[in-house]
Amino acid sequence: MSRFRFAVGTAALLLAAFALAPAVHAQQKITIGVSLAQDDNPFYIAMLRGIRARAQELGWEVATVSANEDKLKQINGVQDLIARGVKGILISPIDAVGVNAAYDAAAAAKVPIVSVARGSTSPNQTIHVAMDEKQIGRDIAEWTAQKLGGKGKVALLMGPSGAPTFKNLGDGYSEVMAKYPGSQIVSRNDGPLTRERGVKQTEDALVANPDLKAIYTANDDVALGAMQAVLAANKTTLVTGMNGVPPALRAVKDGKMAMTIELNPVLWGRLGVDVLATYLKGEKVEPRVFIKHVIIDKTNIDSKLPKS
Repeated sequence: MSRFRFAVGTAALLLAAFALAPAVHAQQKITIGVSLAQDDNPFYIAMLRGIRARAQELGWEVATVSANEDKLKQINGVQDLIARGVKGILISPIDAVGVNAAYDAAAAAKVPIVSVARGSTSPNQTIHVAMDEKQIGRDIAEWTAQKLGGKGKVALLMGPSGAPTFKNLGDGYSEVMAKYPGSQIVSRNDGPLTRERGVKQTEDALVANPDLKAIYTANDDVALGAMQAVLAANKTTLVTGMNGVPPALRAVKDGKMAMTIELNPVLWGRLGVDVLATYLKGEKVEPRVFIKHVIIDKTNIDSKLPKS
């Protein structure tokens, strides 16, 4: 009889374990969605690497969709992620207004949507993991003004016109430059964040202003293009970038680019995951969370280069 009771008890325990196993597995398995503005930009490649690494540490899976600066594609991609049952979404919106339908879809499905890097005007944006845009613009301008002795013509190669991030950066830059009467912003152009555009608009700026002293650029890809045009014209115009991607760091080391801003996209991606994890736990998170930035120039470049 005791053997019979033991067998029955064991069977009951096994049945209970099998019944609970799927529920436990389902509870542990979390998939988050990611929609970044560009797939082939080194900054976003590094950011996705940080997202994947942190998600793996948490035991999460990552589902990605492609956007490549196509607003409709980004909206459709987010809707696809929602249909796949993701628990949260990390997005770097192509436009602050133009992809608001993606945020609306997430809100309707009760899926938190966290903006990383670029932000949205949508009231359905759950959190924005951002940089202190105006302060970064001010810091770049102050650094530039000090290098130029407060004098000289400057050109601004901004980012896409629909993204407030780049407007805020430019506004912060202009605010500080206005304090130096000897400095003059001679052009301010919006456009895509591509190396080709950096080359073309720098060539145009140098033709219009042969004595141009500095060029502010919205990211390192544009900066590397601007640098190429400056070198081809045999000028000494200072070129400043932003994001601190490896090619830009090497250019700073070689003295071809004057400076860049380290935002560390890998850490930015990890921070985005951590913020989403905190929110999913039901803990309080501020609407805007800032990542730290560091100016990288010839004084500290050696400490920022990858160790061989």
